Amino acid sequence: MRVTGNTGNIRGVRMRRALALSVAGLTAVPALVLGTGTSAQAASCTASKGPYQKQVEKYLHRPVDGKQSAADCKAIRSFQSTYGVTPTIGYAGPVTWRTMQTLTAQKAAGKNPNKAKKCPTNKGRIACVDLTRQLSWIQDGSKLKFGPVPVRTGRDGYETRGGAKKIYWRHINHVSSIYHVSMPYSQFFDGGQAFHSVGVKMWNPPGSHGCVNMRTADAKSYWKLLKNGDDVFVYGRKPGT
Repeated sequence: MRVTGNTGNIRGVRMRRALALSVAGLTAVPALVLGTGTSAQAASCTASKGPYQKQVEKYLHRPVDGKQSAADCKAIRSFQSTYGVTPTIGYAGPVTWRTMQTLTAQKAAGKNPNKAKKCPTNKGRIACVDLTRQLSWIQDGSKLKFGPVPVRTGRDGYETRGGAKKIYWRHINHVSSIYHVSMPYSQFFDGGQAFHSVGVKMWNPPGSHGCVNMRTADAKSYWKLLKNGDDVFVYGRKPGT
């Protein structure tokens, strides 16, 4: 009887251990979305069509039917991920479509961004900022010296101020005293607004707090080409502001 009791206890312990391991194993399995057989993370692609579905489909060379498909969503998400558009869920919304329009305008600028002569050509060396196309370049008279390059300007409520400016202070390792973030290669031209590099993509919404954000390589080039007293001209209006 004693031996039988011990055997029963051992079996009971083994059963409890097996149950515990089974439960622990279940917690490591990704949650499933009912009816899909896919994990919740993989199912984050939206099935909803956006208000700019047809326009986005056309831009991405997808069949233009105005209906969201799994392939449409995958293509939209890939675009959003490439250009830093958030949220990256494959929704053809206003931010995604606006980014596509901006990219189209930037590509059309080519190597003649001042074709419309909106940035002064009688100032000598000058850094131009086109808020509408989210582009910047440096010219000397009418001769293009650098760019154009994509930039990320002020968001709604923090717009980059337009008009004629001059670079008045440069600080290569600047840290914002307001937002406490690094602003490498800062060249200030209007109060607290400056050219400087950032670690996000130029199309990442909603925009800066007024500065002209640049890719690191472009900010380095601006640092080498510009100096205190050089002219800056800002014009246009950022889409969405």
